[in-house]
Amino acid sequence: MLTMFGKRTPMCDRLSRRQFLSIGGLALGGLALPQFLRAEGSSGVNGHGKGVIMIYLPGGPPHLDMWDPKPTAPAEIRGEFESIATKVPGLEISEMFPRMASMADRMTFIRSIVGASGEHYAFQCLTGHTTQNQPAGGRPALGSVLSRVYGSRDPAVPAYVGLSPKMGHMPWADNGQPGFLGVAHAPFMPQGEGKDDMVLKGITLDRLNDRKQVLASFDRFRRDVDAKGQMEGLDAFSQQAFGILTSSKLADALNVELEDPQLRDRYGRGFNVNRDDGGPRLLDNFLVARRLIEAGARCVTLSFSRWDWHNNNFGQAREDMPMLDQAVTALLEDLEMRGMLNDVSVVVWGEFGRTPKINNEGGRDHWPQVSTALLAGGGMRHGQVIGATNRLGEYATERPVHFQEVFATLYKALGIDVETTTFEDLQGRPQFLVDHAKYGPMKELV
Repeated sequence: MLTMFGKRTPMCDRLSRRQFLSIGGLALGGLALPQFLRAEGSSGVNGHGKGVIMIYLPGGPPHLDMWDPKPTAPAEIRGEFESIATKVPGLEISEMFPRMASMADRMTFIRSIVGASGEHYAFQCLTGHTTQNQPAGGRPALGSVLSRVYGSRDPAVPAYVGLSPKMGHMPWADNGQPGFLGVAHAPFMPQGEGKDDMVLKGITLDRLNDRKQVLASFDRFRRDVDAKGQMEGLDAFSQQAFGILTSSKLADALNVELEDPQLRDRYGRGFNVNRDDGGPRLLDNFLVARRLIEAGARCVTLSFSRWDWHNNNFGQAREDMPMLDQAVTALLEDLEMRGMLNDVSVVVWGEFGRTPKINNEGGRDHWPQVSTALLAGGGMRHGQVIGATNRLGEYATERPVHFQEVFATLYKALGIDVETTTFEDLQGRPQFLVDHAKYGPMKELV
C-alpha cells in the first residue's frame, strides 16, 4: 500500500487535506482505485438516478419489540413495551417508534421475513443469499451489482460506499463483497474514525503528477507483457482515480460539518464508538448516506449499534430504538424534501429475529424462524404491513417473505430485471441475481 504524505497543502480546489486515499498495489500489482473504477464505466449508463441505502442492524433485532408487537400475548412474550397506533389505520408498532408511527404511510413493515441461515453475519442482508453453495467467486452484494450494471454517476464519487467500521465481531462489519463481479465493484470504505482518511496529506499537484508518471511507466511495462490485452484502457481509469484524489466532491459528501446544524440535530448525533463488539451508534452516518447518494453514489451500506441482546433486552432497546427511530425518519423526510425519495430505496433489517419468550436474564435469544424489516422509498407502494406471525410471534402465518424476495423487489425498483439479468461466475457459468423461479418482486410493493 502507498499512502501519500507531506506537509499540509491546499489543493487546486482549495480543499486542505491531511491524508487521502491509500492507493493499493502501486507497483506491478496495479492501482486499486482505477481497478475499482474500471468496470463502473463499462455500462455507459451514468445518468441513472436510482439508488439504495441499506441500514443493517448487527446481531438480530427483536421483532416483537419493534414492528410486530403482541399486546395480547402473555407477559413473558409481549415484553415491557406497549403498542401504539400509526398513521395507517389498523397498524400498530412498538411505542419505541413514535416518529415512524407518525409517518407509517410512507413505509412498509414486513413481519414475516423467512429463510435466515441463523448465522451472525451481514452477508445475507447484503446479498439475499446464504454463504452455502456459492458459485465460483462468491455472490456479489447488491451495491456491487449496481456498480456493475450502471457504473458511476460521477467519476469523483464511487458507485458503492460502505460506512461500517471494524468491529469486534467482523462478520457484522462486512460492507459487502463483489464476489464473481470482481474487485472493481467492491465497496469503497472510508477508513479511520470519522472520515480522517479521506484527505490527501500535503502532496502538491506536481508531486502527484510525478506519481502519475511512475504509474504510466509501470502500465506501459505491463501492457508490453499483457498477452490478453487486459491493460487496454487502464490509463483512463487511472485518470479517474487521480480525479477523485484531486476533487473535493467525495470528501465533501463525507463531511457532515458542511451541513446545517439544525438538520444534523434532526438526525441526532449519536456516539462515534462501537457498541461492545458491534457497530457504532453514529447517527451522522444516516446523513452521510444521503449526502453520498446525492453526490452520485448508487448504494450506501451502514450498520447501527449491536442488537445481540441476550440480556437486558429492554434496557438496551430503550437506548437504541429511539435513536434508530429518529435517524430513519429524518433520513426519509430529508430524501423527500430533496425530491429523492421516489428514486432511493431504504431498507432496515438484521440477520434474524429473537426468541418470543424472554429468558431468565431479561433478554431474547437467536430466532432465525422469522424476523422483521422496514422498506421505504424507491417509488414503491407503501403505507402497509406485509405478512403476519402467530399470536406468540414464533413463525410466519401469512405471506412469508424470503430474503431473496426483498432483493428481487429492490432490484425491480432499481430498474434491474431479475428474470433476465445474469452475470458469469469465475467458471464462466451464468448466474441469476436471485432464484427467480421461486422468488420474484413483491407484488404488494411494485
